[in-house]
Order: sequence, then structure tokens, then C-alpha cells
Amino acid sequence: MLKQTTAIATNRFGFGARPGDATRIGDDYEAWLFDQLGPPMPTEQPGNRPESAAILEQVTELRLARQARQSVANDEPIEVDQDAIREYARFISRSFQSQAASGYTEAITSDAPFRERLVQFWENHFAVSADKQPVGAIAGHYRNEAIRPHVTGNFVELLTSAIKHPAMQLYLDNPQSIGPNSMLGSRANRNRNRQTGLNENLAREILELHTLGVDGGYSQDDVIEFAKSLTGWSVGGTGAGDRIGAMARRLTGSTDAGAPGEFTFRPAVHEPGTKTIFGRRFSEGGVDEAESVLAFLSEQQQTARFLATKLARHFVADQPPAALVDRLADAYLANEGELVPVYRELIRAKESWTDPLAKYKTPQDYLVSTFRAIGTVPNGNSLVGVATQLGQRPLTPGSPAGWPDIADNWNGGDALLKRIEWASEVGINIGDRIDATERLDDVLGETASEATRLGVQRAESGSQAIALLFSAPEFQRR
Repeated sequence: MLKQTTAIATNRFGFGARPGDATRIGDDYEAWLFDQLGPPMPTEQPGNRPESAAILEQVTELRLARQARQSVANDEPIEVDQDAIREYARFISRSFQSQAASGYTEAITSDAPFRERLVQFWENHFAVSADKQPVGAIAGHYRNEAIRPHVTGNFVELLTSAIKHPAMQLYLDNPQSIGPNSMLGSRANRNRNRQTGLNENLAREILELHTLGVDGGYSQDDVIEFAKSLTGWSVGGTGAGDRIGAMARRLTGSTDAGAPGEFTFRPAVHEPGTKTIFGRRFSEGGVDEAESVLAFLSEQQQTARFLATKLARHFVADQPPAALVDRLADAYLANEGELVPVYRELIRAKESWTDPLAKYKTPQDYLVSTFRAIGTVPNGNSLVGVATQLGQRPLTPGSPAGWPDIADNWNGGDALLKRIEWASEVGINIGDRIDATERLDDVLGETASEATRLGVQRAESGSQAIALLFSAPEFQRR
């Protein structure tokens, strides 16, 4: 039978126990978790093009076809190529579906579920959403390219990787941001007698959601100055819609549009001069300037406390213990942003092991833990539809704030009813092929209440017993 501490290790720090975990993990559950915090994964080797870049290049080609017009004279109606529009939509949909499905498969089959949960935690911290195009075509690759290689490294590396990735750049419109006094901004202002657009989206979200937090002490002036330092950060290529890139190239006489679909820096739109952000002056430094700001922000006590609070909330309790938050923040600062010491403090903390059912599972957690408990890997595409029905369409948090992380956002009556209905369908599909009583011991063990245990044992059929197991209050929590 699964002991309570092992149940917490597999269910809260991972995605739920699998049959045999009690034997595989044994009594040294902390060592099992520590072993998953190995060195950072290798990043892309030189010459290996990111998958997201190749997809964005195809998206650009499809956009060009989609925007093709058939017109003999200027005064005739403009017709849009409907076949190109449909092909563009199909390509985006196929890319999204494939990446969303693979995310479920990775979580269900992972032998390092704690590490995989960390990947998903940070992916949600640096959220992009597939409901904005063309982000939907690369959102899954964003996880693997920008987040996964850095979850056991230094926070500033993770932060910089996430912000530079084309998914984040496009999601928060940074390629459209023009420094008012940049080469392009100055020319446009003279020619049009109006100010060009400085886009504050990315700067604001970095300060509010990624580093200091909404109460981190920054001002609107800090947002504006940071937005200026981020001007020029963009996505390479000459695709349709890259109006600013095209203007910048004409202005400088350059033919270099940057590697298609990859991060690039456009000097002609970068705001020159010194910026003052959060009380610190940053000299003009081109592409390195904003990187220096990110490094500075990652060192701040406010950032340490904000990140510590989110980690404690995700892994321990909706209202995280203040003492634990303090210790996690101290570990972050004492180790200069290295993340593994923070995770180790989280694992060692007594608060992490006192309540085995403190957190309510999101729909994604619920689905993944169900199939880990069953011991099978379903068709990932089918899970995309189920997750959407349960209220969590994959890769689509809907805002830069990411998916919410407290029970009140997920445990409504209608949401619970949908889970129970789905558990009943799972039970019907499994029938008598699994002994539900034995499986309860495998995946809930000592955390199962007597009422849940008796309900499963006294079920009228194997199907009903499985449905009761997967709809049990204890299985809904982690």
C-alpha cells in the first residue's frame, strides 16, 4: 500500500502515482525527488534550428498565400483566396493539436514527474496562449525550447529564454513596439507628425507577472522605461505583416531580416539613451541592454518573494505558509537565483508533508493522474477534447497571468459533475479489467478515507468501482 508520504511525493510533486510506485520509490521518497533535479537539459546545439522557427516560416508562407488578391483593376472588388484561408487554418489547428497531445503523453509517461511538473509550473508562470495567432502553432514548442532546458538552472536564464522566444514576443506584441526616438521612430514622427507606438505589454507583464509581482514597487514610469529598453527585440523573417521590420530595413538599407521565425534584434527601432528602471540607470547597450534589466530584476528581493509565494502556493497550499515563503525566498537570494536549492528547500520543508490533500487538481492534473493510475497511454488527441470539456483547453490559459492555481477556480458544482460523468465513462471502458480495490491501494494508499475504501469495495460492478475511485474526493486532490 502507498504510504502517505509517498502519496504526497507522487501526487503533489508529480502527476499522481502509478501501479508499483510504492515498491519503486520505497521509503526514501525525498531521494526520489532529489534525483529528478539533475543538471539543466542541453539547449539547442549550434546549427539545429528550433522547431518553432520552422513552423513560423511555414505560417508566413501560408499567410502570404492567404493574403493573395485577385484584381484586374483597382476599382474592382477584391477577392480573397478561400482555399489559402482554409489551408492556413488547418495548418494552425494541426500544429496546435499535435503539440497539445504530446504534452499529455509526456506527463502521463514521465519517469521524472517532479521535473515535468516544474516544467508545467514555469510554462504557466511565463504564460502564452494559443488563442492568439500564430502563437497557437508554436505554443507546445515554446515549452520544450524556452522552458524545459532551464527549469533546474538559474532563474535569469529561464526568464531570458522565455522572453526572447518568438511565442512570447508575438503573444505580447513586442515586435510592433517602436522607440519614439529610434531611427524609425524619428523618421515616422517627422513624416507623419505623430508619435509612433511604444508597446508596453511585454514590459508590464515581466514586471507584474514574471519578476517583481503586482505589488513589487514599480511605477508606470518604470514600465515605460523598460518598454523602451525592449524595443528592437523581435522575430526574424520577412513575412507578411512584418511592416515594422520592412520599414527598418528600408531605412538602414539592410537586407538582413534575421533568421525566419527566430529571435532577432532590430537596431533601427531600438530607443537610444540611458533608461532608469526601478531606481537603477541602464546605459544604452543595444540588445544587451534589456538583458541587463532582466538580470537586475532577477536579483531583487521582491522577485525572490514573488516566486517563492507562487511555488509554495502551487506545491503546498492555496494560502501558502508565511514561514515557508520566507525560507524559499532566502534560498533563492542566498544562491543568486539558482533554482535547485529552492526546490530542495521545498522538498525538505515540513509544511510540504503535513496535509496530503491540500491542493485541488486542475482538469489537466486530473486527466493525467487518472491515466497514470490506469497505467495506459491514451490517444493524446482525444485528451485535448476531454480537457476542453472539463474547462482547461490545453495551451490556452487565455491571459498572460496563466491558469489560476487555487481551488475556488476549479471546484464548482458543474465542474465536479463533469468529472464524475467522465469517471463513469472511464469505468465503463475499463469494466472488470482492473481491480479497483488494489488500484486504490496503489495510487491513494493511506490517503484514502474509510468511506472511499468501503464505497469502492462494495460497488455493484467493476465499472462502478473504477468510477467511484476516480471521482473520490481524495483523487480530486493532490
